[in-house]
Amino acid sequence: MNEDKPLALVTGASSGIGYALARQFAEHGYDLVINAEDGRLEHAAARLRQIGAKVRAVTADLRDAAGVDRLVAATTGLDIDVAVLNAGVGQGGAFTDTDLADDLGVIDLNVTSTVRLAKPLLREMARRGTGRLAFTSSIAATAPGPFQPVYNASKSFVQSFAEALREEKKDTGVSVTAFLPGPTDTDFFRRADLGDTKLGTMDKDDPDDVARQAYEAITHGRGTAVTGSLKTKAQGLANKVLPDSAKAAMHRSMTEPGTAEGDDRPS
Repeated sequence: MNEDKPLALVTGASSGIGYALARQFAEHGYDLVINAEDGRLEHAAARLRQIGAKVRAVTADLRDAAGVDRLVAATTGLDIDVAVLNAGVGQGGAFTDTDLADDLGVIDLNVTSTVRLAKPLLREMARRGTGRLAFTSSIAATAPGPFQPVYNASKSFVQSFAEALREEKKDTGVSVTAFLPGPTDTDFFRRADLGDTKLGTMDKDDPDDVARQAYEAITHGRGTAVTGSLKTKAQGLANKVLPDSAKAAMHRSMTEPGTAEGDDRPS
């Protein structure tokens, strides 16, 4: 890595919001450490190098403690200026129908790996008295999630966790940001088996727009930012005042199987 350039770590960076964020940092003069568990990571690294960034790609499944340890080891001795803990996964369907292993996989990646990674990264930033730690939360963090109960709850954890860490580290030179995308045009919905839902088939935000707004929030040290379209921002504002029962009913209308746009079956 070039000691004259700042260094950013982005997890879940092989595609979607994570890749778009890594590209934002590369375009703004950062070198990169990027992580994902799939084979697209090296291709993503090659594209980022074409922008001019030095890139270290670390293939590791963060659902496993060994994968987290592999990523932490790869950053040992490096001064990470910005760390974006973006890796996450969803799971659609009624809680009584989904496999327990899949539900626990959501918790392992979205919650457990986030805590495992944040600990050493934040400790090192605090020791140096400088750094920016960021989390990809979700607009889902602001509402109960029928037919996505574990996912929404996991993002509520991330949001609360980030806000608590921000308060702990205020006035220390270390900033903590959580950004909340809405439905974004990524592979998330296919992986979460949401193709038979209104949420899975509706128009979605551009990941480049989400990443651009997230980059601005992170580098300006903002605490929380709803990122994406005006529709997503309006939803974020509405969720501040609506009761949980209303938000749960609204969420159900979007995520219940059989609600896909163009699907005439009763929901």
